[in-house]
Amino acid sequence: MTSDRNADLEGFLSCAGWRDAERLPLTGDASTRRYIRLKRRGETALLMDQPQSAEAPTAAADATPEERKALGYNAVARLAGADCGRFVAAANHLRAAGLSAPAIYTKDAALGFVLIEDLGDDLYADTLAKGTDERLLYGAAAEVLAKLHAEPAPGILDPDKVLHAYDETALLAEVELLTEWFFPVALGRSASPSETDEFRSLWREALAPHLSSPPVFVHRDYHAQNLLWLPQRRGAARVGLIDFQDAVAGSKAYDMISLIEDARRDVPPELGRLTVAHYMAAMRAQGTPVNEEAFALEMAVFAAQRNTKIAGIFSRLYRRDGKPRYLDYLPRVWSYLAADLAHPALKALKSWYDRAIPPDARGIPQRGA
Repeated sequence: MTSDRNADLEGFLSCAGWRDAERLPLTGDASTRRYIRLKRRGETALLMDQPQSAEAPTAAADATPEERKALGYNAVARLAGADCGRFVAAANHLRAAGLSAPAIYTKDAALGFVLIEDLGDDLYADTLAKGTDERLLYGAAAEVLAKLHAEPAPGILDPDKVLHAYDETALLAEVELLTEWFFPVALGRSASPSETDEFRSLWREALAPHLSSPPVFVHRDYHAQNLLWLPQRRGAARVGLIDFQDAVAGSKAYDMISLIEDARRDVPPELGRLTVAHYMAAMRAQGTPVNEEAFALEMAVFAAQRNTKIAGIFSRLYRRDGKPRYLDYLPRVWSYLAADLAHPALKALKSWYDRAIPPDARGIPQRGA
């Protein structure tokens, strides 16, 4: 941290009344954000430190695909980048829906400091590792999605953040991470122009029928590392929500897939089926039933899209960012992807994957690549 930013941080904490608190840095993630737990007189809070110049900018809501591409990947893929104001706006939206996103105590969005409620350390991943009933936790997470999907996606996250559409441009940019980053790592070569063109065309065709459905609020990284168990609360509020600043307006299927095809932990297929069934029952109970056959197809498409993206992102984290631990997740991701592509509607895409990426290249790439 530069001396100027450190001075800004001290000033922010002083104004917030937390300058003299004990400071406990938390383990970082794959982003440029960092979190510090603050403790004072029996109280805790979390400081989000997100330098506003740390990442490429996002784009205006009405920017064309060409204008978005000129701004870089964040704009193309509808990522929040360093805009901590999006975290604040999304948190307020979720809390207004009766869900357990952190309360916002105070903020300086221009500097990139936000003081938020501390929801604790009981991540789903850790709680499940201690033996807590998987069906209980995943059922509660399904209830959160049903509550979110009871209403259409808002156009604006109060006060002024557009909830961007998870559109074709963003979805295609994500799957193309596979040809851009996974190919060189796993196959030792770049994808050929003909491979890339066919890949893009097949994905455009697969996604097209699902882009006109009424959109809902999509968390986008709804999995066991971003959910906390809060058993002292009731109903859907038992699930603490974090890391939602990249939220978009998109398919009901997307967050369900994030949950039951978790890249970082094995989710047994039977647990996945039970979770989907619990979601369907909750949707019926609140008067917003979902067509099960159509939802199953949509899950297959967005599961294949998401797992393709993840294979590319984890390869990028290894090759560009020097984080080899992400390669360890690839066998699980490819296992999910093989099952996703088995859906009859994805036959043409499955054929492309089978031709372009041999089965023996779908595990952990050679780390010297």
